[in-house]
Amino acid sequence: MKRYLTFIGLFACVMASAQNINDVLRYSTENLQGSARFQAMGGAFGSLGGDLSALNINPAGSAVFNNGLFSISGTNYHRNTDSDYNGTLRNSTDNNFDINQVGGVFIFKSTDPDSKWKKLSLAVNYDVVQNFDDRIVTSGRSNEGIDNYFLDFADGIELQPLKLRDNERIGDAYLDIGATNGLGFAGQQAFLGFQTGIIEPTVDEDDNTSYFSNVNYQGVDQDFRQNISGYNSKFTVNAATQYGDNFYFGASLNFHTIQYDRLNRYDESLTDTDSQELRTVAFDNLLVTEGTGFSLSLGAIAKLNDVIRLGASYQSPTWYRLTDNFSQGIDSNYPLKEDSFNFFDLNYVNIFDYQIKTPGKITGSVSAVFGKSGLLSVDYGYQDMSNAELRPTSDSGFADENTFISESLGTVSSIRVGGEYRIQRVSLRAGYRYEQSPYESGNIVGDLNGISGGVGYNFGRSRLDLAVNRTEQDVLQYFFDTGINTPALLNNVNTNVTIGYTLNF
Repeated sequence: MKRYLTFIGLFACVMASAQNINDVLRYSTENLQGSARFQAMGGAFGSLGGDLSALNINPAGSAVFNNGLFSISGTNYHRNTDSDYNGTLRNSTDNNFDINQVGGVFIFKSTDPDSKWKKLSLAVNYDVVQNFDDRIVTSGRSNEGIDNYFLDFADGIELQPLKLRDNERIGDAYLDIGATNGLGFAGQQAFLGFQTGIIEPTVDEDDNTSYFSNVNYQGVDQDFRQNISGYNSKFTVNAATQYGDNFYFGASLNFHTIQYDRLNRYDESLTDTDSQELRTVAFDNLLVTEGTGFSLSLGAIAKLNDVIRLGASYQSPTWYRLTDNFSQGIDSNYPLKEDSFNFFDLNYVNIFDYQIKTPGKITGSVSAVFGKSGLLSVDYGYQDMSNAELRPTSDSGFADENTFISESLGTVSSIRVGGEYRIQRVSLRAGYRYEQSPYESGNIVGDLNGISGGVGYNFGRSRLDLAVNRTEQDVLQYFFDTGINTPALLNNVNTNVTIGYTLNF
C-alpha cells in the first residue's frame, strides 16, 4: 500500500523539484490549438472573430456570427525531439490523437429596428490550450555524476536524522524527514544519497554537516528518459454584443483544468578509479499534478470601413490551485548501501498544495477583409512573465523563488499572421507564428517559430476544414535542478494535423 505525506502550507518546499520556475512557465503558455481554421491561419483572429477558438484571443469575436453554430475538431499531435548531450545525439518521437475543441454559439437578434444593439451572442467552447504528451531520450558521457546532486542537498544537514532508527523502515524515515526538523525535500535527498552509499559523512558523528562522494571517477555514462502526459484545457463561457454596424464587445469566463504526469528515469554507470569496480545508480522521479484555474477576458472589435478591422483584448491573470503528488525511487550497487535497502517502487508519496498566478496578457489586432474573396490578419500579444508568482507569497521558499522568477523572466512579445483566399466553395489558408523567449537572457528556452496551412470546403450549411501546424523551438534540458550543471540541447519540432467540422443552424 502506498504511503502519503501532505505538506500543508508548503513549509517544506524549498529547493523542491516541483513548485518552481518551470511550473510557472508550463502553465503560463498556451500553445496554438483550437479549430482547424484557427490553426491554419496561425491563430490570428483578434480582429476577425467568427470562429469559436477566436474567443481565446478576443471574446468580442462571437458577436460576429450571423447565426448559431456548432464546431468540433480533432488533432493528431506528433512531437520529434533531437537531443545533443556532450556530443551524443539521440532522437525520440511521440504521437497521439485527441478531440481538442468542441463548442457552440447561439445568436439572438434584436427585434427592435430602432435599437442600436443589433444582437446578443452566447457561446460555450472547450479548447485544449496545451497538450503535454511527450517522450524525450537523452544520453551521453560527462564528468558530473549523481553524487554532486546529493552533495549539494546534504551540505549543512546534520547526519543524525539521516540514519535509520531501530526497526524503522526506509520509506517511513523518508516521509518523516520531509515533515520534521524543517529538512523537507533537501533532507529527503540527503537521506537517499546517504542510505544508498553514494555520499558519506566526513566524520561519523551525529552533528556532522559535511559529506563527500563515495566514489572517484573520470567519466560517467548517463541515460535520461522523460515520459510526459497530460493537458491544460479551457472551458469558456462567453457573451458578446453588436452595437450599430461597426462595433462588437464581449467578455468571457474561463475555467481551466490541469492534468500533468511526468516520469523522469535517470541511469548512470561509472568505473571507480580506486577499486576498478563498475558502479551503477538508477533514480526515478514521478510527478503527478492536478488542479483547476480561473481567468476572465474582455475585448472589442471595430470596423473602420468595409475593409479594415481593429481589435483589442485583455486576458486577466489565471489563478491556479494545484496539487502535486511527488514520489521517488532509487537503487545503487555502491558497497556501503545496506543489503536490505529497498526504495525503488515509487510507493512513498509527498503531497503539496499550492497556487500559481500567471501574468495577464494584452493583444492588439488589425485585419483586412476583401469581401468574399479573402482576408489578411495580424495579431500582436504582450505578456510580462516576470509578474508570475508561486503562492502563498508568505512562504519563505516561494518568496525566494518568486524573486528568481522576476529576475530571470522578462516580457514576451508574440506575433501571429494569417490569411485566407476563397475560390468559390474552397478556402485556402496559411499562417505564421512567432513567440519570444520568456527568459530575459533568451537562454534556457529559445524563441518559438511556427508555420501553418490548411484548406476548407463549404457545403452550404456546414464546412469541413483541414490544417497542418508546425512549430520549432530549442530548449536546454537539465537532468536535475542542481548538481549536474551541463545541459542537453533539445530541438523540439511539433507537427499538428487537425480536422474540423462546423455546422450552422
